[in-house]
Amino acid sequence: MVERADLGAARVSRARGIGSLALRRLLFSVPVLAAVAVGVFLLGAASPFDPIHQYYGVQIFNASAEEIAQARESLGLNDSLIVQFGRWAGDLLSGDLGVSRSFRQPVAQVIGERLPWTLLLVTVGLVLAVLIALVLGVLAAWRQGGWIDRCVTAVGHALEGIPPFVLALGAIALFSLALGWFPVAGLTDAGAEATFGQVTRHLVLPALVLAVSQTPWLVLHVRQSLLTALAEDHVTGARARGLAEHVVVLRHALPTALLPFVTLVGARVPELVTGAVLVEEVFSWPGVASAVVRAALAVDFPLMVMLSLLATAAVLLGSLVADVAAAALDPRVGVDG
Repeated sequence: MVERADLGAARVSRARGIGSLALRRLLFSVPVLAAVAVGVFLLGAASPFDPIHQYYGVQIFNASAEEIAQARESLGLNDSLIVQFGRWAGDLLSGDLGVSRSFRQPVAQVIGERLPWTLLLVTVGLVLAVLIALVLGVLAAWRQGGWIDRCVTAVGHALEGIPPFVLALGAIALFSLALGWFPVAGLTDAGAEATFGQVTRHLVLPALVLAVSQTPWLVLHVRQSLLTALAEDHVTGARARGLAEHVVVLRHALPTALLPFVTLVGARVPELVTGAVLVEEVFSWPGVASAVVRAALAVDFPLMVMLSLLATAAVLLGSLVADVAAAALDPRVGVDG
């Protein structure tokens, strides 16, 4: 009974430590997000593009000087940088994300229309990348030195140096134009409704490209971690007891190898976000990529800073989830830092 009580107290203490770690990381994210907002604002102010030209587009050639001056005044472009940033920050604290100059819509509406499609692409791509990495990484380590191991290792190292947009263009050339298996771009066929079948058919190729672009680092890490785990004492002991090889690999070695893999997945979130933007742009996927490009060219600060904050928050959240998961799975991981 005493041992059970001590074990329960240790678990409660561990849970509190993990909760404290998560709270500290969340509090630390506040100044990070503030620094990102200031940095994006200063970069936008230093841009050579004039926001008023992007606001009018080609219609600026038909606008009079008085109309342009009035537009500058209404958009607050004549105010100092400090005043513009203070006005935006005040509106943000009150729940107003501002109005996009390039889309001429509320920022919340622009993001709300595009973010779900980006989340769908990223989620499916990440799940596929993890599954592919686990399957190929386990097979490569299990058959170390065999043809599967040599092929997986060679292809993995080759794909590490290929950017996502190159993979996307190659996939379109092969699977869309040459073989005709998948549509070239878009969310649906021209004029078709966004049904489950249409979205799924158009999602397959960009999700696979995004997954393959992230797989090399994951699969090589799984392979190396599993090889290290197979040499540990508890695995050697399991083999000495006469257990089947698949039981030794999957039940004894693989759980140990997955602990650092969880951390690696969290560390790959920045590359995943960047890859998603590039893949979306190539496949004309209606996510936030087009909004990122358009906001940057138009110096659309309200939209540009919110998209940057969303990307930063995704990176911080991915790192936090990975650290919390590693601490929850492995009691040896410290939670004081």
